[in-house]
Amino acid sequence: MKKQAKYTVKIIIVLIIVIGIAFLFYDTHLSGKAEKQTPQSQTAFSYDRLISSARELSKTPYEPPSADLPQELQKINYDSYRSIRFLREQGPWYGRRKPFEVQFFHAGGLFQNTVRINEIIKGVSYPLRYSPLFFNFGHNKFDLKHFKDIGFAGFRLHYPLNTNDYFDELVSFLGASYFRALGRHHKYGLSARGLAIDTALPTGEEFPVFREFWLQRPRWRSTSAIVYALLDSPSITGAYKFTITPGEDTVITVEMRLFARKDITKLGIAPLTSMYLFGENTKNRFDDFRPEVHDSDGLLVFNANNEWLWRPLDNSKHLRVSNFNDDNPQGFGLLQRDRDLSHYLDFEAHYEQRPSVWVEPVGDWGKGSVELVEIPSDQEIHDNVVAYWVSSQKIKAGQELSYSYKIHWFTKLPLDKIPGDITATRTGIGGVSGMQEKDKRKFVIDFDILNMKEEVEKGIAVLEVSASEGEIVEQRLSYNPVTKGLTAYIDFRPNGEISELRASVVKRGRHISEIWSYQWLP
Repeated sequence: MKKQAKYTVKIIIVLIIVIGIAFLFYDTHLSGKAEKQTPQSQTAFSYDRLISSARELSKTPYEPPSADLPQELQKINYDSYRSIRFLREQGPWYGRRKPFEVQFFHAGGLFQNTVRINEIIKGVSYPLRYSPLFFNFGHNKFDLKHFKDIGFAGFRLHYPLNTNDYFDELVSFLGASYFRALGRHHKYGLSARGLAIDTALPTGEEFPVFREFWLQRPRWRSTSAIVYALLDSPSITGAYKFTITPGEDTVITVEMRLFARKDITKLGIAPLTSMYLFGENTKNRFDDFRPEVHDSDGLLVFNANNEWLWRPLDNSKHLRVSNFNDDNPQGFGLLQRDRDLSHYLDFEAHYEQRPSVWVEPVGDWGKGSVELVEIPSDQEIHDNVVAYWVSSQKIKAGQELSYSYKIHWFTKLPLDKIPGDITATRTGIGGVSGMQEKDKRKFVIDFDILNMKEEVEKGIAVLEVSASEGEIVEQRLSYNPVTKGLTAYIDFRPNGEISELRASVVKRGRHISEIWSYQWLP
């Protein structure tokens, strides 16, 4: 019996070794769903090599990405494009006991340019090839023999974000240098970009593109996914590393090295792009049953002076460009602060579930400004809000730049701050109700500052207001019995000039609220 037991143990050990070797082989060779690789298609990869490639590319003339798609893909409409679905089981990480899965976007419609996508396994890069067998084309009737190796428009990563048994979409890279992500219980809203160049300048904006991606194959228990990208444009090239960590708040750490091909007038770092159609302060412009429509409702800036600035977004009839000068910023972001479904009444879009995004600089960014661009829009399908950092340093041809930052996709701000969030801004004709004065504008601001009724009544907590142009003719701070916070009432008489308005709640000479910042356009 002892001999038989020893023999059984030996067999089990041999089986474990064989299974381990088989699993190791399975985990390190490319999926059969990708084209079989040749030695010539395998390339050693590292971030340093990518940086060198971006540097060398910047020394050559810019070549726009190819858009040589079959005519039937070039002319496809939005609904037809949406019916094209990637088959999950064709993903290169599907069924490999990985915490992440990767799926691809088909080219066509709005996405005419294709990108090269590679997979990194143990320091070696392998191209991931296109095949029409990877897709369900829905109601489209394509002649697939024309679709040979046309490439992908982009990709997305999936992860069991909300439950352990379902791979939710986590992050997508699709179109130019755009990407967007989700935290737990979010729906897609605003996007980030690799760079913004010459935004809101008369010469026109330049849109860099991610020309090629490298996806690091995750290990079995990986808590983060790593993506590398090569950025290219007529003005600049760049090497990017994205470390994507999912969770209640999903965090993307961005490292980038940039190489200028030519002088650049305005280089926007860590750009965020969102949509604001209307809200409490623009309610009269739109004939719509919904009270509010927006992916974000304000810009929050934390500057080097430890001031928290809140700029409510607006959709006026004119282009707005606002600058918040700073020296080494501590952070900025576009927030969706209003989370009340009854304030939107849109049971399909669910704007109350859109993520807020916070940019946290890593290292010293020096002098410059957070710039906010608000573009007039009459449709919610258009992103019309952009925010980014602009260095005061002039960008010259041949210059190399390096930036690192974290992007937090969140519901609750991921850092401690003073209380006194500004939760609403309302505007209307000035004066006393029933006796309005058309030469005045009234601003009503709600502050989330609780248990301050007595301090306000005794004049211990007061309202500070200023205007760079025009006149503040009346100001009042009151306890709000509905919100249990404080509400400020400000009457402003404009003088025909652009005016920067500021207001905050101050107690014994110290700010106990965010600073409300508003740009008045005549």
